[in-house]
Amino acid sequence: MLQMILTMTGVAALYVLLTVILWKIMDGRKMTWPVRILIGLVYGGCSVLSTHFGIQYAGSVLNLRDIGPLAAGLYFDPFSGILAGLIGGIERYIAGTYWNIGAYTRIACSVSTCLAGFVAAAMRKWLFKGKKPSAVYAFFMGAVMEVFHMYVVFITHRDDMARALDVVKVCAPPMVIFTGLGMATASEVLRAIAGEWRNPFHRAPKEETPVSTKFQRWLFAVTLTVLLVNSGFAFLIQTQSAVQSARKELDQISADILQAVRIEKENHGDIEAVGEILNGFRVGSTGTVDLINSGNRVTAGAHEGQILTKPVRMYAESAAKTGYFTETVFDENAIGKLTDLGDGLTLMTLMPTAEVYADRDAQAYETALADILLFTVIYMLISLLVQQIVVKNLQMVNASLARITEGDLNEVVDVRESSEFVSLSNDINQTVNVLKGYIDAAERRIEQELEFARTIQDSALPKNFNFPRHEFELYATMKPAKVVGGDFYDFFFVDQHKVALVIADVSGKGIPAALFMMRAKTAIRGLAESGGNANEILQRSNNILCEGNDAEMFVTVWIGIIDLLTGTMQCASAGHEYPVMMKDGGVFELVKDKHGLALAAMPDMKYREYELQFSPGDKLFVYTDGIPEAINEQVEQYGTDRLVQALNAVKDEQVDHILPSVSRNLSAFTGNADQFDDITMLGFTYFGPEENALPD
Repeated sequence: MLQMILTMTGVAALYVLLTVILWKIMDGRKMTWPVRILIGLVYGGCSVLSTHFGIQYAGSVLNLRDIGPLAAGLYFDPFSGILAGLIGGIERYIAGTYWNIGAYTRIACSVSTCLAGFVAAAMRKWLFKGKKPSAVYAFFMGAVMEVFHMYVVFITHRDDMARALDVVKVCAPPMVIFTGLGMATASEVLRAIAGEWRNPFHRAPKEETPVSTKFQRWLFAVTLTVLLVNSGFAFLIQTQSAVQSARKELDQISADILQAVRIEKENHGDIEAVGEILNGFRVGSTGTVDLINSGNRVTAGAHEGQILTKPVRMYAESAAKTGYFTETVFDENAIGKLTDLGDGLTLMTLMPTAEVYADRDAQAYETALADILLFTVIYMLISLLVQQIVVKNLQMVNASLARITEGDLNEVVDVRESSEFVSLSNDINQTVNVLKGYIDAAERRIEQELEFARTIQDSALPKNFNFPRHEFELYATMKPAKVVGGDFYDFFFVDQHKVALVIADVSGKGIPAALFMMRAKTAIRGLAESGGNANEILQRSNNILCEGNDAEMFVTVWIGIIDLLTGTMQCASAGHEYPVMMKDGGVFELVKDKHGLALAAMPDMKYREYELQFSPGDKLFVYTDGIPEAINEQVEQYGTDRLVQALNAVKDEQVDHILPSVSRNLSAFTGNADQFDDITMLGFTYFGPEENALPD
């Protein structure tokens, strides 16, 4: 047996090795028809070799021929499996018919191998959907095909069930086990290579277990229980029937012999010819009839001259309740009956238990194999139906729900295979419609609130650009990327002859940036109106904004305070964009000032102050990074060079014309590209002291 186990293990390992090698060769390659045919030929050839180099064991020949078409069909292509099965099956029939190789089982073997290819093809296409089966399914497939193989041995030898039973008893266990193990090992190795291996002994949490898997487990458990209970009852009934048949035959033989002995006594007055009488009777095909004297010696019959190992009375005691005994008599286990013939003689009729239970064993094996096949068919059909009727529809519902949860509220669940799924689809669609109504209402409410916020923010920015003064003119605009933004500008008189200009850009956009903008604007204006240089205003504003800045926002700021009498502007920058200045009669140019860190980034920061000297007619343009960092559809930035060019194109215009011109130029550049940042700009023209100011 050990040699058989080692040899079968080696053959299974060779199949696994071949499958892995072919899988590695085919990895990532297209399955063309020549490749399909080649794989079918390779595995078909392996099945042929299995036929001619079978493993001798207990008077029978074992092989793993069916692994060939199963592996080809399950792991590669349905056509390859069918081709391999036909090659192996047809050649097996030819070898059995013409070369007498396994002639007794040639039909069963041929049918099984041919069918293995078709079954593997069907399973790959409809059950596994082209995926690799798990080790459990692979083992199940291999084992069941060999069960079918053994069952066909029975149904093709109805006239010789005893020999068929002997063949099945010897061949079934090793061929079922090793075919299943070969398939399971190949499946696990391929899944490991593909990175799909999972520990088969690790039980996934309930929430991660598919409903199909749970159903299949319960179906397997229930069906297996029914199968075992049915087989057990059938076995018990068959056993009882066999015993009753044996006892009936023992009764009949004993009665016939007793009648013959009586006739002999009546005719001759004695039973000297009893030996001849016994020779005329036979119990079954292997049973015996013996005449035993009071000394426990067989005086006539099949065991004449032998002495019983136990006294007759002990056998009689065993048979006291039922009239029959089951003992080992003459080195053979048998069911027996004792009949007293008088004159100290006892008739013992025996039927070996091997003969008694021969038909039962054959029927039990055949019934078990048939039940396994029936169980497999039912299990596969129900699993497939559940997959098609329940799981497939659930997957369609889940796919629609996934699109809905991703934001596509226009998705409609339309699964109408049954009333339950129709109801589920309608309920989901109704829920989504109600949700859309709530969302629409919420969006309208938010839009109204944002509009209010925009109005408030807009009102916080100065809009009166007409001053009752003639020393300067200015103009400013702010276009938020969202309804509300984080940019702001401001201008106000610090004293009678000084005007402060402020432009700033808060990190982020939307409502958070707008709220931080209001806080920054209030702080800067309050500090500027209380007096102080530009750099001092930024230093003190920075410390104020750093307090309670849990959101870690910051703001870049440029501030300039111009003395209208002298034209001197004190400036400071907290990380803001370079201002652009034009001298009267000149062109706009960038003023690359010295930057400090943005406000609210770090407390106690120092900021440098610098001066710009204005002469009558000089102009200043300040802006936020929404202008130079604006991009077009080709993802190109607008940049400061284009900004300066746009300014110089209208440098002689008034600032309330210059800013709209820049805005139009920027829009022409960006085209249909989205605005991703706020766009704010402020223009200023200095005309000199009141007495030198230009007329209206």
